[in-house]
Amino acid sequence: MRSLLLSVYKIFLLPHILLYKRSNNKSDIDKDIDRWALAKNMKGGNVSLLLTFLAYSPDFRSIFYFRTRSLLSHVLNIYCRKEKYFRIDINTKLGGGVLTGHPYSTILNANSIGENFYVNHLVTIGEIDGKKPTIGDNVSVNTGAIIIGDINVGNNSIIGAGAVVVKDVPDNSVVVGNPARVIKKDGKRVRV
Repeated sequence: MRSLLLSVYKIFLLPHILLYKRSNNKSDIDKDIDRWALAKNMKGGNVSLLLTFLAYSPDFRSIFYFRTRSLLSHVLNIYCRKEKYFRIDINTKLGGGVLTGHPYSTILNANSIGENFYVNHLVTIGEIDGKKPTIGDNVSVNTGAIIIGDINVGNNSIIGAGAVVVKDVPDNSVVVGNPARVIKKDGKRVRV
């Protein structure tokens, strides 16, 4: 019965394919789909996977609607709702391959966020006095982390749960704590 309901729901999702096909951000959406499919161990064509992720995941819909901003996106959001507590600032440049882990009460407000970004719930990436962070590629931000101000988070970095990041984070680092401090750099422990 559930698969029948899902099949019927996917029919209502068909207009999303038009948004996907006509989007200027189609390559980023493809990267999102690939990353989600890998994380969920799913196979299929991009259109089929897109419909599945739209059907099951309000946070995927939030990312999709962010990438396909239009009047049609707003209309489709009426019956295919995005995650209302997951916000992406309209001015944030968001690279492809975004993956979320239940991003409830998460705000992404950065100059830019690179490719293959992972974010969990209760995360705030925000500004101080109009100055926003810049996040590199392959960065993971875990539960409850806060990244604010005119700072850079380097490529391949991990921001630990509850970390408060107010200073630059070098590439290939793991940071934890309040205030955040580097505990690993280039795979090696750092003396604190």
